[in-house]
Amino acid sequence: MIWSDDRSPDTAEAAICAAAGGTTASEITAGETTLGVIGLGRMAQALVLPLIEAGLLDRQRLRAVVASEASAERLRHSHQLVVSTDPLQAWQAPVVLLAVKPQQLEGVAAALAAAEAPPRPRLLISVLAGVTLARLQRLFPSCLIVRAVPNTPCLVRAGLTGLAWGEGLSAAQKEWVQQLFARVGEVLELPEPQLDGFLALTSSGPAFVALVAEAMADGAVAAGLPRSLAQHLAHRTLAGTAALLHERELHPGQLKDMVTSPAGTTIAGLRHLERAGLRSALIEAVLAAADRSRELAGEAAEQPVSARVDHFLTSQQPSVQRLG
Repeated sequence: MIWSDDRSPDTAEAAICAAAGGTTASEITAGETTLGVIGLGRMAQALVLPLIEAGLLDRQRLRAVVASEASAERLRHSHQLVVSTDPLQAWQAPVVLLAVKPQQLEGVAAALAAAEAPPRPRLLISVLAGVTLARLQRLFPSCLIVRAVPNTPCLVRAGLTGLAWGEGLSAAQKEWVQQLFARVGEVLELPEPQLDGFLALTSSGPAFVALVAEAMADGAVAAGLPRSLAQHLAHRTLAGTAALLHERELHPGQLKDMVTSPAGTTIAGLRHLERAGLRSALIEAVLAAADRSRELAGEAAEQPVSARVDHFLTSQQPSVQRLG
């Protein structure tokens, strides 16, 4: 299912309020919704700041956690947010966005479990690559779990996010999660087994496309264009091609054939690409990324819990959060 944010502000506010346990849209306006964020890196900021800007979340009701006081102070100054280095501050919220690195997951869970009378949110949204709903539910048994896979273009609100639901979520809670991610792009509901392939294409894919853009620009430089112009033209060519494929609903092969004339320049270039194995290389790159996504959780699970706790407490770097 594909979901987009085309509702009125009142409807959106009601959805957020219901998910967080409120009863009316006016409670949202009064700042009654609190969101905890563990790991306030670039992706978490890209998800949260649009909600604040739209008036759907009071910035003073955000409870964010980062690793160092220096990072916390920087975020307080730059975005006027409530930021702490104490993970339990985020867990006080009814909804928590978990955005640390996958290797830190069990350390986060162990630190919470070790706390005296640890608080529990009603809804936990994880954006950790390769971490399954089953594992999240095992680590946070009293939470309702959502697994989300956003991609880097969310930073410019042109992203894609895949969602897989855990057990027991209400329609209002699902709508709240959809509203969160729809602020930064298109949202798709998927069966969890499809998320590894989704991540490989959409989260790792921007790096593959960037490599193609860089190589095309290098080729143009070799053909005599200035570097700055070559980069601009490569970026615009990729953007225009993507827009044409999307808006005209073309199969890529159709567009290729539209451009390619007999004995012309394009077929000469395509011949070199096929000879070099570009098509196969891209296929294998997506498969390798999907396989790696499946491996991540297993690798983290093999590390002793004590080591994971120490790693979380001493080495967390949410300010440089990466996807894929």
